[in-house]
Amino acid sequence: MSFKIAVAGATGNVGREILDILAERRFPASEVVALASQRSLGTEVSYGDKTLKCKVLDQYDFSDTDICLMSAGGDVSKALAPRIAAQGCVVIDNSSAWRYDSDVPLIVPEVNADAITGFTKRNIIANPNCSTAQLVVALKPLHDFAKIKRVVVSTYQSVSGAGKEGMDELFSQTRAVFVSDSVESKKFTKRIAFNVIPHIDVFMEDGFTKEEWKMMAETKKILDPKIKLTATCVRVPVFIGHSEAVNVEFERPITADEARDILREAPGVLVIDSREPGGYMTPHESAGEDATYVSRIREDNTVENGLAFWCVSDNLRKGAALNAVQIAEVLVNRKLITPKNKKAA
Repeated sequence: MSFKIAVAGATGNVGREILDILAERRFPASEVVALASQRSLGTEVSYGDKTLKCKVLDQYDFSDTDICLMSAGGDVSKALAPRIAAQGCVVIDNSSAWRYDSDVPLIVPEVNADAITGFTKRNIIANPNCSTAQLVVALKPLHDFAKIKRVVVSTYQSVSGAGKEGMDELFSQTRAVFVSDSVESKKFTKRIAFNVIPHIDVFMEDGFTKEEWKMMAETKKILDPKIKLTATCVRVPVFIGHSEAVNVEFERPITADEARDILREAPGVLVIDSREPGGYMTPHESAGEDATYVSRIREDNTVENGLAFWCVSDNLRKGAALNAVQIAEVLVNRKLITPKNKKAA
């Protein structure tokens, strides 16, 4: 069977990555349509060896489209996703607009694929925050073995998580530093070049940022509502790839060797963990890769049944585009949808 796919937000970092991944993974698409805002009408984007011209998202008729992979921002998703879904097109949304709606499943296929059946309530499926996605892929197999009580995570998030504007700002500021020009900050609250910023998204009343709250709320929804999690999210001068230092407290004993063996067998995880210089993964090395890489696995003797580890992943892929395409693959492989165009089938 083949399906008609729309990619909304096709000119953005994640949208372009989705198009690349659809082609790479040979998703069974009879047709792929690139959609963007009015100002991007006619802009060309690549899909495999083809070039697609963008059409206008809010003017598009989805009545013959099977799946819309949406990366057009929260406001656009809130406004358009229900309308698209009402036309019988399943929306897989990358924004935060629908993640916390009890009638919308929040899916990481390696972790909670079975929850996807709930999509029929609204015809919308949510993709988690990029930092959450890689975290729960690593936590899930450990939780199954020893049951997690509490997680403390510090993130080191690349500027691509803030979109093209974030990447452009790091580039322009870095160049300005080298040629002794003035450094301007527009996208970020403070200079990002040769600096780190402990502030992602807006501040909330309790002092946490929205990004940190997302990790707490989403981990509970995806993995287990009983897990306690606290996060500190930091923007770092890296173009692509999020890193996380993770400390986990379990209900039952688990050794570093057991954790290493469990993670080596886990879907979506690759363990690179040699206790020697260079025996670990960095965000630079994760760029362009699909896996969540886990390194530096060690026991934390300051708490009972404690472990610490380091994980990195390409935030544009597993943190967004790849996860969205994997969700679409689950829909297709489990025969949860059928093509509207019977000839394509």
